[in-house]
Amino acid sequence: MTKLLLLIHFASTWYLVGLCWLVQRVQYPLMSRVGAENYRAYEQGHVTQIGPVVAPMMILEVATALALLLSGGEVFRRPAFLASLGLLAGIWLSTFLLQVPLHNALGQGYDASAHTALVKTNWIRTLAWTARGAILTWLMHSFTFESAS
Repeated sequence: MTKLLLLIHFASTWYLVGLCWLVQRVQYPLMSRVGAENYRAYEQGHVTQIGPVVAPMMILEVATALALLLSGGEVFRRPAFLASLGLLAGIWLSTFLLQVPLHNALGQGYDASAHTALVKTNWIRTLAWTARGAILTWLMHSFTFESAS
């Protein structure tokens, strides 16, 4: 069961790493090109359509992280995994304290300062998810080889 949880956790994290880089490097920067006239509808469409792509995987990631912490064994109480949980907490805090309010502001219409803040603050999530992916890759390797011995 632990191996399956780890695999699901690993896959959900790397899904979110890739998605976050796409949003950070492509989607968010292009928002400034939509134009003021169509921006409100665009932003509302973005929020509506990105939610089902992001939210279930974020929930799956946190649920499997907690399951591993609680029942996965000693390897999931080591500093590296605990650090990855700290990064996960940071991602959730950034999402709800920074990105969601900025999207709410942009939902009222294009605001260059809110857009700039969204692009800049989303680096928190992008880099945190990338670091989590790296840590989990190392843990997956460690878990696989410790289990084999």
